[in-house]
This record gives sequence, structure tokens and C-alpha cells, in this order.
Amino acid sequence: MAESKLATTTYNLDVFGVQRRYNRIIVELTKAVSSGVSLTNSFDVARAQSYLKAMGSYLKWAHEEPKLDCPETGPTEQQLQANPPIPAIENESLYDLMQLVVIARDELCNSQSARNPFGIIDFDYTRQTTYLAKMTSLIDFIIANEPLDLPESSPMDPISGPGQQGV
Repeated sequence: MAESKLATTTYNLDVFGVQRRYNRIIVELTKAVSSGVSLTNSFDVARAQSYLKAMGSYLKWAHEEPKLDCPETGPTEQQLQANPPIPAIENESLYDLMQLVVIARDELCNSQSARNPFGIIDFDYTRQTTYLAKMTSLIDFIIANEPLDLPESSPMDPISGPGQQGV
């Protein structure tokens, strides 16, 4: 059986934009204040909800935008951004959310849409909206079921550290 490989390039500028945005979400979740504890606080929940809403809007735009005829410039290969590492973090809910983001990102980067110059085809768009729905459902689970008191097992992992400190 052939080994699956993650895409390192795309021919689709919209897939290129989605991949960058998913990677940014991963970094934001890794550096969230809640990443070092088992409780996902309300402001990190609100941020995660806004990330998913923005991604849904971007995907909808990419799916519904006018299809461009690019006989001279498409398809043009684009080097995808290096994917950020997924460190072990204390917050299992945010870790689970990051894993779903990774799946959504990698599925799109390896999809049929990635070979077109622009746009997200119907089947890939449906997959992406389903992934976003599952992520939203996980956030609903977080809101309904946290905090947990884990005195015997916390802390398990090192703290992720502060975000970028300016330029």
C-alpha cells in the first residue's frame, strides 16, 4: 500500500488562502491562554468561534466566487506554507480542535480543488462545511462540559508560552 503524503504545493489560490488561515488558527489555539490548563475560558471559546465563523465565510466566498478562466496563468503551482507543529498542550479540548483543523486543512490541500486555479468544488466544499460543523459542535461540547477538576492528572504537558511579542 502506498504511503499517504501531505501536499506541499497547490495550483489553487483559494486553497492556498485556506491553508494559511487554518495554519494561523492552529498557532492561535496553541498559544491560547487556555492551552496550559484543562479549562477553556470564555474568551478563548469566543476567539475559536470567531475563527471558525471567518473560515466558513472564506470557504463560502471561495466556493461561490465567479469561476475565472485562466488559460495563460493557470494552473500555476504555489508552494504551500510550512505547517506549524502540533505540540502536546494541557487543554485536551483545544488539542482536539487543532486535530480537526489539521484534518480539514490536509483534506483540502490534497483534494481535487487543489488542482484548479481557483474555487472550491461542490464535494470539497461540502466536506469543509462538515468539518467546520464538527468543530463548532466540539465548541458547544466545551461550553456545556467544562471545567473539569483534574487534580491528579494536571499538569501533564509543558506550557506553550506566550504569543509573538511584536516585531
